[in-house]
Amino acid sequence: MSDFALDAERVRAAKVALRDQMITARRSLPEAVRHSADASVQATTITWVRAQQPTVCAAYAPVGREPGGGDLPDRLAEVCRVLLPVLLPDGDLDWAEYDGMKMRTRRGLLEPGGPRQGPEVIAEVPLIIVPALAVSRDGVRMGRGGGSYDRVLARAPQARTVALLHDGELLDTVPGEPHDQRVRAVVTPSGGLIETLGWTK
Repeated sequence: MSDFALDAERVRAAKVALRDQMITARRSLPEAVRHSADASVQATTITWVRAQQPTVCAAYAPVGREPGGGDLPDRLAEVCRVLLPVLLPDGDLDWAEYDGMKMRTRRGLLEPGGPRQGPEVIAEVPLIIVPALAVSRDGVRMGRGGGSYDRVLARAPQARTVALLHDGELLDTVPGEPHDQRVRAVVTPSGGLIETLGWTK
């Protein structure tokens, strides 16, 4: 096996280990801490979006212990049009406008029921709020391993991208592979909005 293949294998193993660690940490969060974190992250996110004055933003409906609170799409919809993702069979994401209705899928996700607008519509969206398990201080994002949001972010290189995190999930380094896309900022309960890459290339 080549050194390159060994390095790639080590990175993948490091990602699996870190992903397991972050999921375990989320599961151990006390309910009171989680609810306080959701409220803080949501307030910071809404304030930031409102300041940008967009006509549309893309977000997601938090489930389980994802930060931001289950009513995040409703709060965002008070500010602008909101697109929510629809998971496709190949792991890519389509998008539909949020109309106040969310349907739970077999995978436990909450998806909008409106007309789909196609994966490419994300290239026209100026603000994109994404889930993450961890982000490095230079913007390397680690999700759950499906690659859905790497495809999304690759289509929208000029967008202002923000990942929502719990405290302890903004790390000095996160193992990354060439296909991994970076985010320009994160929101944490204690730190508020923290730029990683910043807003310009």
